[in-house]
Amino acid sequence: MLLAGTMGQAMAEEGKLRIAEQFGIVYLLLNVARDQQLIEKHGKEEGLDIDVDWVRLSGGSAVNDALLSGSVDIAGAGIGPLLTIWDRTQGKQNVKGVASLGNFPYYLVTNNKDIKSIADFTDKDRIAVPAVGVSVQSRFLQLAAAKLWGEDQYNRLDRLTVALPHPDAAAAIIAGGTEITGHFGNPPFQEQELAGNPDAHIVLKSYDAVGGPNSPTVLFATEKFRAENPKTYRAFQNALAEAAEFITNNPEEAAQIYIRVANAKIEPGFLTEIIKNPDVEFKLAPQNTFDFSQFLHRVGAIKNKPESWRDYFFEDELTAQGS
Repeated sequence: MLLAGTMGQAMAEEGKLRIAEQFGIVYLLLNVARDQQLIEKHGKEEGLDIDVDWVRLSGGSAVNDALLSGSVDIAGAGIGPLLTIWDRTQGKQNVKGVASLGNFPYYLVTNNKDIKSIADFTDKDRIAVPAVGVSVQSRFLQLAAAKLWGEDQYNRLDRLTVALPHPDAAAAIIAGGTEITGHFGNPPFQEQELAGNPDAHIVLKSYDAVGGPNSPTVLFATEKFRAENPKTYRAFQNALAEAAEFITNNPEEAAQIYIRVANAKIEPGFLTEIIKNPDVEFKLAPQNTFDFSQFLHRVGAIKNKPESWRDYFFEDELTAQGS
C-alpha cells in the first residue's frame, strides 16, 4: 500500500488500479476478473499494461475510509455505504457508483429458536453486521424496523448490532453458545449457517424488506479517478462484463474460482447451487436501489435527496439500464 504523500500521483496514473473487496460470493465478479486476469486483458486492448492490487477489508466504513484516503481506487461495498459516501462527498470528491456486482438476497439468520421475526429480538441478543449503522445489512434492518414500527423507529434495533466480519459471524451462528444470536450476512455464509446449525433459520430476507430483487453490493470511485484514468476505468468495466457472462455460462467453474481465490473451505457443489439460485443474478446495472435511497433520506441517514438513481451512479453505457 502506498504512503499518503504519493496517493494523488498514483490515482492519476493510467494503468494502476487498486481495488477494495470484502467477503462473500457477492464479489464473484471480482474473483473471476482476478483469476482470469480480465482487467489486464482489457487493459491491453486499450494499449495499457494495468497493474492491479487487491485489498481485502471488512465493512463499508473501512472501505469508504480507504477510498477517501486514496489507499484504493475502486471500492466494493453495499449500496448503503455508497449512498453515505456519495452524500458526504458532493462538491468534493464526488464519489459515485461504477457498477453493481449483481442481485443477491441477503438473509438475517438466527440460531435462537424463539425468534420468529425481528420483533422477537431482545436486549440479550446481538446481531452481527459488517459495519454498525452504515453497512447495507444495517440499512436493510433499519428499513424492516421502519416498516414494522414506523419510520421514527427505524434505528430501534441498532443497539443490538455489532460489527463482525462475515466468516467470524457465520462461525458464531453455527457453533452457538455466544452472544451472537443473529447475523445479517450474505452468500455463502448465510447458506452455511442454515446448513450447519439445525436451529438456524431465516428471520428476514432483504428482498422482502426492499420490495423485490435488488443490487445490495456495488463498486464505486471518485470523479477524479474516473476522469483521469479513462482507459483503466473502461478496461475495468469491460472486465466485469466479461466476468458476468462467464459466471452465468459456467457456474461450476466460477464456484471453483471463488474457492481458489478466496481460499474458502466450502464444497464446490454447495457453492454452485448458490450461484445458480434463481434469486441470484450477475450483472452490472444496479436494480431497485432508488426507493432505498429515498428511505435513507427520509430518516436523515443522508442529507442530499437523490432525484434519480443516476445521481449516485456515473453515466456509463454498461450501467445505463439501472434503477
